[in-house]
Amino acid sequence: MTSFVVLLLAYILSQFFRAFLAVISGDLTRDLGLDQGQLGSLQAAWLIAFALSQFPVGYALDRIGPRRTLAGFLLVALAGTVIFGLSRNYLTALTALALIGVGCAPILMSGFYLAARLYSPRHFATMSSFLIGFGSIGDPLSGAPLAYFLSAYGWRATVFGLSGIVAFIALLVMVLLKDPPPLSDAPQRHVSLLGGIKQIVAKRPLWLIFPITFVSYGVTISIRGLWIAPYLQKVHDFDLAATSYAAMAMGGIIAVGALLVLPLYRRIGAKPTVIAFAVAVILACFALALWGDASSRLAVGLLLAIGLFGVTYAVVMAHARAFMTPQEIGRGVTFMNFVFMGGAGVMQWLSGRLVNTLGGQGYDAPTTFGWLFVFMGVMLAVALAIYIAAPAEPKPAASTPT
Repeated sequence: MTSFVVLLLAYILSQFFRAFLAVISGDLTRDLGLDQGQLGSLQAAWLIAFALSQFPVGYALDRIGPRRTLAGFLLVALAGTVIFGLSRNYLTALTALALIGVGCAPILMSGFYLAARLYSPRHFATMSSFLIGFGSIGDPLSGAPLAYFLSAYGWRATVFGLSGIVAFIALLVMVLLKDPPPLSDAPQRHVSLLGGIKQIVAKRPLWLIFPITFVSYGVTISIRGLWIAPYLQKVHDFDLAATSYAAMAMGGIIAVGALLVLPLYRRIGAKPTVIAFAVAVILACFALALWGDASSRLAVGLLLAIGLFGVTYAVVMAHARAFMTPQEIGRGVTFMNFVFMGGAGVMQWLSGRLVNTLGGQGYDAPTTFGWLFVFMGVMLAVALAIYIAAPAEPKPAASTPT
């Protein structure tokens, strides 16, 4: 239980960093002279660095365990927060966000690794959903609470304060986090980094799951982590306080959705649950594109719907895990996390380029963001069409004739 609490605190921090740019974007635009495309690139740098780090994370978890892996990576996040607080230009901020992304990379995977090692496959999705659901409190903390500290102390002092929290959590990890018992199957512990990746990529059923993995989380985190503030401020004239409350509400509903998905998954299974939630998000994106600019209440309601139905992370992971052997769990979940976060980074980058291009061509804010939501909905719809063809579970092994 102590290890779970430590991992929960660390994941709250990771969720905070994943979403805090939406509220701090105005300060960065003013002080660092950033445009919308560069803001998108900052968030993309966090996510892409996070995703690429999954490969060494999976290898380190198997070789040295979660305690030393997580503590070491958190020191990288500490360096990133200090550099971010000192940044004076786009490239320095980009480097800092990438370092923070690297540092946060092992947090959730350490929890998944411990859950896979200590609990039965039946309870993997349950433990994962609890960690994601309760850990998602970090998302609303990056809304109104962050806005208060920004207005009271400024963004640089606030970021330096965050560096102290990172250092404290790294210390807790070293002192309190417990590694699982050593594996008895020693040869599996020494599979090479590249060999482990090949084992997962070679599984053909996963090919049909990868697209929804790549896109689904990216849509939700792009809207919550990057675009909710510019959209509400430019289309509906929200001030910082109103924007932060809307961002906090969306972050809170994401946490609710991460827990809400669990009973439905238990009742109807992984694949139908993912399909149902994806359809809801697609409809909400298209509704925002068509009617979001007509009413701020409708817009916020649709954003909350995207948050509620947009986090099927644990269920998609559980679906993919069904096609992995017990010896492949560590490498498998980290590779899937790479696809999740790499996709989110690419979605951030593409959406930033889209908004920048449309704005540069003279489109007004409602039209620009309308096309942004169309882009999100279409990308998710294409991924869903591929996912529908994925097998719901592995085929049973052929019985030996007697």
